[in-house]
Amino acid sequence: MIRIALVGDIGSGKSYFSKLFKFPVFNADLEVTKIYDKDKNFNILIKNKFPQELFSFPLKKEELIKFILADPRNLKKLSKIVHPIVKKKLNIFLEKNKNKKFVILDIPLYLENKLRLKNDVIIYLDSKNKDIKSRLLKRKSFNNKLLKLLKKIQLSLSAKKKKSDFIIKNDFTTKKAKRSVKYILTQLKHERNNT
Repeated sequence: MIRIALVGDIGSGKSYFSKLFKFPVFNADLEVTKIYDKDKNFNILIKNKFPQELFSFPLKKEELIKFILADPRNLKKLSKIVHPIVKKKLNIFLEKNKNKKFVILDIPLYLENKLRLKNDVIIYLDSKNKDIKSRLLKRKSFNNKLLKLLKKIQLSLSAKKKKSDFIIKNDFTTKKAKRSVKYILTQLKHERNNT
């Protein structure tokens, strides 16, 4: 199994591209949403960690945003609870898909959380700032202050780019996106056959 990780800026199109590969996808953001919505043990953990806060179940995104913005250190504290749960879910996903040719990892903090293995293939999605901004503004839960906080905990885009095996110029057109994915899969299959 070859693990393909998609990296790039917030809103650069990682989730969209992950689906184009047509292989099993681990979407960390989706897993976090499931944890907030359905994991009662997580809810108990955060209530114990932050007894002064009133968190509902399922956890509402607005509550979390307010909580994080009230004290930026809360993001780190919350991450220490969420990330181990997500990592367990990743391990289950990898075990379940161990016989697949490829799996796609859509994990925003993939490099930051040191999830990279030696043979992982990293694809950087290079998108124009104006395109990203227009996409982010369409998101229901968009919050510019939160966006700035999230960017602070991520590697710089130049560092992500430097660590990548492939760079895709994403102009948000389906035809070019599909062509880029096809090219990368062809390259990887060719490399795999020659080793």
